[in-house]
Amino acid sequence: MKKMILPLLVLSSVAQSDELDNLIDTSSAIVDQIRKGVMLVGAAQEYAHQGDALSSGNLSETAHISTEQLEAYNAALYGMSSYQPFGDLQAVLEEKAQGELDLMDDAIDTFTEVVVDMIQVIEVTEMAETASSPQEEADVQNFVTANAEVLTIDQGEVDTYNQAVDDIETHANNASAYLAVAGNEQAVEFLEQGIENANTTAEQTNIFYDANQQWVAMGYNTTRNLTAVYLNGSNYGLDLYVSETDILAAGSDTEFFKTSPVNYSCFMNEVDCEI
Repeated sequence: MKKMILPLLVLSSVAQSDELDNLIDTSSAIVDQIRKGVMLVGAAQEYAHQGDALSSGNLSETAHISTEQLEAYNAALYGMSSYQPFGDLQAVLEEKAQGELDLMDDAIDTFTEVVVDMIQVIEVTEMAETASSPQEEADVQNFVTANAEVLTIDQGEVDTYNQAVDDIETHANNASAYLAVAGNEQAVEFLEQGIENANTTAEQTNIFYDANQQWVAMGYNTTRNLTAVYLNGSNYGLDLYVSETDILAAGSDTEFFKTSPVNYSCFMNEVDCEI
C-alpha cells in the first residue's frame, strides 16, 4: 500500500562553503610556495654577499609552483562564479520537503499496518449490506458471533489510525508547500532578498509552513522579522488550496486507494482490481 503521494524531486545539494573552501585551499597553496620562494631569495642575497653558506643546489625546487597547483587555483577562481554566499534557498526548501516526505512515508506505514489490522470490519460491512434474506442475515449473525474477538476494534487501534491520518496530512501539506515555493522563481528571489537584507544564509534561517496563516515563512537569527510567501493566491501565482471534494476525487483515482483494503476483493484475492 505504500506509495508516494507527492512526486519526489531529485535533490542534489552541495554545501555552499565548498567553492570558497576550494579557493582558500588552492590560493593558500600557491601563497605558501611564493612565501617560500621569497624566503629563499632573501637568504640567497644574504649568503651570496657574505660568502659563508651554500644550499644543496636543489632547494629552489621546493618553492616551485606545480602545474597541478596552478590548474586547481584557476579552476577554483572560475568555480566562484557559482558560489552563493547567502546560501542555496531552493536546495534548503527541497531538503525540507524531502524530510517531510520521509516522515509522511513513516506515517503511511503506520496507517497501512493499522488498517490491515482492522480490515475485517470491511468484510462485516459488505456482508451486512448485501444480506437480503433472513438466512443471509442469520449468516451475518453467525459470522459476527463466531469471530467477535477478532472483529473487535480497540481504542488503541483507533488512536493509531487517527494520529496516522493527521500526520500524513500534515507532512504532505508541508512537503507540497516547500516544493511549490522552491519551484517558483519569483518567490525564491523574494525570500533570497530577505536573507541578504538580514545578512545571513539560507541554511541559518528558520523556514516553516503555517496552515493558519496560509504561508511559507522564513525567520532569521538576526532579527524578529519574518519574510513570508502566501500560498492562497495572494502573490506569485501560488494558489494551492483545493476543496475536500477535489482531494477525495484525486485520491479515489490513485493506485494506493484502488489496491487498498477498501477494495476488499482486490486486496485479499487480487480480483476486481481496477487500476
